[in-house]
Amino acid sequence: MHMSDALLSPAVGGAMYTASAAAIGWSIYKMKKEDASASGITDSFDSGFSAAKLPLMAVAGAFVFAAQMINFTIPGTGSSGHIGGGILLAGMLGGCPALLTIAAVLIIQCLFFADGGLLALGANIFNMGVIPCLIIYPLIFRPVMKRAARGGSGQKLATGRMTAAAIISAVLGLQLGAFGVVLETTASGITALPFSTFVLLMQPIHLAIGIVEVVITAAVFVYVNNSRPEILRSAIGAEQVGAAGQAPVSIRKTVCVLAVLALIVGGGLSLFASAYPDGLEWSMEKVAGTAELEAADSAHSVAQSIQEKTSILPDYDFASGSGAVNGTSVSGVVGAAMTCILAGAAGGIIVFLKRRNGHKRQ
Repeated sequence: MHMSDALLSPAVGGAMYTASAAAIGWSIYKMKKEDASASGITDSFDSGFSAAKLPLMAVAGAFVFAAQMINFTIPGTGSSGHIGGGILLAGMLGGCPALLTIAAVLIIQCLFFADGGLLALGANIFNMGVIPCLIIYPLIFRPVMKRAARGGSGQKLATGRMTAAAIISAVLGLQLGAFGVVLETTASGITALPFSTFVLLMQPIHLAIGIVEVVITAAVFVYVNNSRPEILRSAIGAEQVGAAGQAPVSIRKTVCVLAVLALIVGGGLSLFASAYPDGLEWSMEKVAGTAELEAADSAHSVAQSIQEKTSILPDYDFASGSGAVNGTSVSGVVGAAMTCILAGAAGGIIVFLKRRNGHKRQ
């Protein structure tokens, strides 16, 4: 569902940049404010954002980057799709850290792999990040997960309610994101994609994609719930059962598993990604007869020129399209590593600012 620049007018692209930047700024503010009034900022794995969560934030971002490289075929359609990852990240990190992490994924994809347009980056962050992390997460996902936390046994959450949260939230997130794409193209005056026809194709195909995302998201949640349910409880701010006086929770094993999965998926399984067009491209081809619309104004030309200079592995391959080493595998590993660094650095800066503010208060 990565939009290209040709789908947006400069005005709409600029407006979406503003909206996404405001959402990211608000998220940073909330993360800095969490527990800031408490006596001392510790590195324990509690409901606030702390240094203890930086490794999870970094590797979860790397995992989502790698997972998005695997386009799976939607049977009987000639289309494919990949996970959005917003709800998956929010379930493990909380809504605000998840938005920063998915933004890191999309920025790396855009600048270094030419996946999604530079002018469209703000819209892509909004559709794939702001909607699931700041709208679906607090309104739907978190309330259902809190019921799962209350209905669970010990630290573990009730599996049925947890799965229901994943199903409802992941599907709604993709549906609203797809609808956002339609609204943004309509507002941009893209006459080749009339609203009624475009929306009637975009919504059903992303519903089918959502079914696969639900399976992946639920599977990750089940694993985390069985290995370190405190991660899920912390993300939604649920009280740790019997946590008072207990030793700090170690998430090293979970972090290592996600890191290994990111390498396996990005460096190996990505080679088997479907060659069919994704849901957005498929819908465009059905409506306009092509997935590559043209835009020749100066704003689009400048954005394209910048992206051509920054893209080290355009379309997840070597620029020459050949080489002794497969470009897709290299892209998967390099992209996951870059996302890990960027997401971790973003979180690290916030932890540093929180600590500085905490010392000032003392």
